[in-house]
Amino acid sequence: MPGSARSGRVVLFYDEDCGFCRWTLGLLLSWDRGRRLRPATIQGAEGRRELAAIDPVTRLESAHALLPDGRILSGGAAFDHVAAQLPAGAPLAALARAFPGAADHGYRSVAGRRSAIGPRVPRGWIAWGDRVIASRSD
Repeated sequence: MPGSARSGRVVLFYDEDCGFCRWTLGLLLSWDRGRRLRPATIQGAEGRRELAAIDPVTRLESAHALLPDGRILSGGAAFDHVAAQLPAGAPLAALARAFPGAADHGYRSVAGRRSAIGPRVPRGWIAWGDRVIASRSD
């Protein structure tokens, strides 16, 4: 049984070695006041198990969402499902559903530059993201 199915939450798999990823996940989890999202690392045991069907190198190219029904969506394809979990996220989810190519393009544009953006993110912001993630991890 998928990890999210037990809790009814969406599991967000992220690259634990990416400071930009940790900071932005912290922002997302802060918005998630209802605790409908749960973070997990791509590199961890749960990530290796749940993402086993995805090539190990490809796994690190984007974040992944494990939905309560067991589906795994990656990158921009997960945006509408994640946004729908957030307070006042319904309009963003609707936009992503209406323009799936735009959501994917936007995600890939940022994700493809994270190695350039990451070093510019202040360490304090990353540390804050780490604290938020730790407070939401099971």
